[in-house]
Amino acid sequence: MPQSFDTAITKMLGIKYPIIQAPMFLVSNTAMVKAAMESGITGAIPALNYRTIPELEEAIGELKSAGSGPFGINLIVNKSNFKFKEQLEVCCRLKVDYIITSLGSPEETIKQAHKSGVKVFCDVTTVEYAKKVEALGCDAIIAVNKEAGGHAGNIPAVELIPQLKAACNIPIISAGGVGDYDSLQKVLALGADGVSVGSIFIPTDEAPVNNEYKQAIVDYKAEDIVMTTKLSGSPCTVINTPYVQEIGTQQNAIERFLNKHKKFKKWMKAITFIRGMKNLQKAAFSATYKTLWCAGPTIQYVHKIKPVSAVVQQLIDPDYAE
Repeated sequence: MPQSFDTAITKMLGIKYPIIQAPMFLVSNTAMVKAAMESGITGAIPALNYRTIPELEEAIGELKSAGSGPFGINLIVNKSNFKFKEQLEVCCRLKVDYIITSLGSPEETIKQAHKSGVKVFCDVTTVEYAKKVEALGCDAIIAVNKEAGGHAGNIPAVELIPQLKAACNIPIISAGGVGDYDSLQKVLALGADGVSVGSIFIPTDEAPVNNEYKQAIVDYKAEDIVMTTKLSGSPCTVINTPYVQEIGTQQNAIERFLNKHKKFKKWMKAITFIRGMKNLQKAAFSATYKTLWCAGPTIQYVHKIKPVSAVVQQLIDPDYAE
């Protein structure tokens, strides 16, 4: 039977279970988030999943009309996101329930969001940064640990969560390493108020990616996850497919030089990001041997493609069986 949960995050968002369906580039969509809300959790979508501002507005409108529960939008808040100000304005004007900030200072986001009654959760990987965003007024911390997918942190959850709990006074949401009921309970026992879960939601019926990507999540395991700097310039986890092995996981000497050069650094990061995201998009939605599939080590918990509701059940029910 599903267990009852009562944490700072369930109270803050009015949800049954303290789980965020993590915002995943290319993967997250309104169908997934609606299914998440209907299952008693919340979900978020990266603003970058929409090419234009009207498309973002339409998606937010669709989710608000569903009326099934709270949802969020993930914003990249550094200079690589040229649409940041427009995306932030839309989120505030349409009053999403919360914004998740990544890769930059959340100061402006917090200031504008709070004017509209929108909560802000900030990705952090260290205590030092967590204390900074708490001082800026963020509503909760998303502790991106070493077991996370995508842009993972360097500190395991077993160390990071207690450190943050001791240093900060706002709710902590752990991102990384949770894929079933037992792993969820372990993180909550460390002091987390909730979890952000991504990779195990990729192989779901509602996800828009191709079946090859979904089946790869089923077939590969935790030991097949490697870190690459070729996608965005920052370390990012991917499945170690034959193509990844062919191209390697480190930038070449010229790329590394340009990334460190004061004059070219900004543009090189933007070019690397755009090029990497295009490669991810091709692999996720079309047939190609260039299989660049982003995922984290929690794929270890995935055994078949199933609905979002069944993944939620896997997380909340100690007696869950496939």
